[in-house]
Amino acid sequence: MSTEHAALVAALEEAEQRLQSAVRAGDVEALDLLLDDRVVYTGPDGRSLTKEEDLATHRSGTLVVEVLDQQELELTVVGTTGVTRVLVAVQGTAGGQPFAARLRYTRTWVHADDSWRVLAAHAGAVPDPA
Repeated sequence: MSTEHAALVAALEEAEQRLQSAVRAGDVEALDLLLDDRVVYTGPDGRSLTKEEDLATHRSGTLVVEVLDQQELELTVVGTTGVTRVLVAVQGTAGGQPFAARLRYTRTWVHADDSWRVLAAHAGAVPDPA
């Protein structure tokens, strides 16, 4: 692995951790910087959200994430494209209703202007281990 590639992998891991922290904190400004303007998020229910729709859920308090506990993380970087696959235990409220789930997120990131930004994301429910 070249030094440049290793640096991109390390920066992607850092960006993923900043994203998770911003979600836990409801930090809309940090999320705005980490999400590409063209991002599309597909949730476990199959519905898709644009960047503005996603940010609005955090801004309004419609979505509040109280716990986001990373259980697994895998990273792949090819050129200026990165993919993170993350398994998390998450708890919070959505639309005023409490929720708890194990979710696997797959995020596609693009590297430009010396930073990583999420271009696409998908979350799927994962059953609790037996």
